[in-house]
Amino acid sequence: MLSRLSILADPMIVVLITATLLASVVPAAGEARGIAQSVSNVAIFLLFLVNGMRIARGEIAKGLANWRFFVPLFAWVFGAMALIGLGLSHIASGLLPPLVALGFLFLGALPSTIQSATSYTSLAGGNVALSVVGAALINIAGVFITAPLFAALAGGEAVDVGSETIVRIGTILILPFVIGQAVQGWTIKWLTTRKSDVAWLDRIVIGIAVYVAFSGAVEQGLGQMFTLLGWAALIGLVMVYLCAASGGAWLTGGLLNIARADRIAFLFAGAQKSVAIGAPLAAILFAPDVAGFVIAPLLLYHLLQLIIAAPLASLLARNSSVPSP
Repeated sequence: MLSRLSILADPMIVVLITATLLASVVPAAGEARGIAQSVSNVAIFLLFLVNGMRIARGEIAKGLANWRFFVPLFAWVFGAMALIGLGLSHIASGLLPPLVALGFLFLGALPSTIQSATSYTSLAGGNVALSVVGAALINIAGVFITAPLFAALAGGEAVDVGSETIVRIGTILILPFVIGQAVQGWTIKWLTTRKSDVAWLDRIVIGIAVYVAFSGAVEQGLGQMFTLLGWAALIGLVMVYLCAASGGAWLTGGLLNIARADRIAFLFAGAQKSVAIGAPLAAILFAPDVAGFVIAPLLLYHLLQLIIAAPLASLLARNSSVPSP
């Protein structure tokens, strides 16, 4: 099972690398950029429509009832993680291009990723049902919380979540999700039998959003803005963030004195960040020549979180008989 969850076997990594390389070699420029952005918006609408169809309302209600677990988890994901991102963005501002530094705050305001969080919770011997519901609830909340939280912490000069942006978020993210929830009684069984197809829809839509974002950044000279020292700083700060996220989530679960299986679910739901929300949201919040810079820390974080998650989950599984501190 560990080999199936390794980074080399993860199709999402292949999609992200392919989209980034394609944008570097053949960026969408001029009139093509507008067409690519329109295609991206339609794809994002479709993705969130399907998300609304596949997240069962019963799971949402069940999760809301377990407030002793989810209130601290929400506070960690949208509170502590956002503040850590804010601190790292200030540190990064002296080492990296300003928009890349801002990306650490954007990363901190994002919700968890569902698929890998639940997969690694299962591998580690954690509470899978709790992880599924927790990650799903956090993703739903992220659609509503991430943009205003990011804007509040970043300041109006960094991003303006005005009426036009709110309309775009409502039209492209929230409206399709609500429609999906309304019709899921007729669609959820059909989607359940096509999980692999839905997973590829996720990957393709994210790949399109990343391609459009990086096309704009490449046109603005993203490659020329980074020295070797800059790349080292970016990688180092993302690793610091990942260690703080994972270590902090595990310690928080211990302070809450929750059962080990639940603590493992808290760890992966609290530390994993979602490129599935981040890339589409960045495409809505920012112009393409800005979004590529802002999501750079997110893409690197996503890569590194997969690198450490499998061995971490394996270690937790081997130590499952040892009482947690």
